[in-house]
Amino acid sequence: MTHSIHEAQATLRSQYKANPAQAMVTDRASTRSSTKVADPFHSLVIPKGGDNPAWPVGVHIAVGGPYDAPCPGDLLCAALAACQDSSIRLVAANMGIELTALDVHVQGKVDVRGALGVQKDVPVGFQSITCDVHLQAKDGTPPEMLEKLRMAAERCCVVLSTLQSPPQVQTNYHM
Repeated sequence: MTHSIHEAQATLRSQYKANPAQAMVTDRASTRSSTKVADPFHSLVIPKGGDNPAWPVGVHIAVGGPYDAPCPGDLLCAALAACQDSSIRLVAANMGIELTALDVHVQGKVDVRGALGVQKDVPVGFQSITCDVHLQAKDGTPPEMLEKLRMAAERCCVVLSTLQSPPQVQTNYHM
């Protein structure tokens, strides 16, 4: 990388202050019918859309699938882990904290009785999500700096903030 994250983000901050509309970005993903569209257990998701590589998606064994590919819940956990990881790395770089190790593990608990319609009072969706962040910084990094890193990284993690304060989701069917 030819420039620092601090320099890159300083330029972006100035740009977004001058023109707030430029700060609105759109992330996207789509699914694509495979040759076996009648297969209820497998699909493909294309992150970023377009001609990007497709990721196989499966159905969890707990709802009747073979669980031979990541299920949507795994992808949600992966999105949170990736966002936590990148947020921590970016904030650490901006703060001048040298990380020596970083592993993020995300686990979501789901009572599938809701999804299967077994029990109407069981909600569909994750009942809890746990993030375990294992982080090490260069020896001599003050603990108060690591606490500031934690707080700032949590504040700027888009996926974490979205899960904690969910937006309205609109689904349009085109049949």
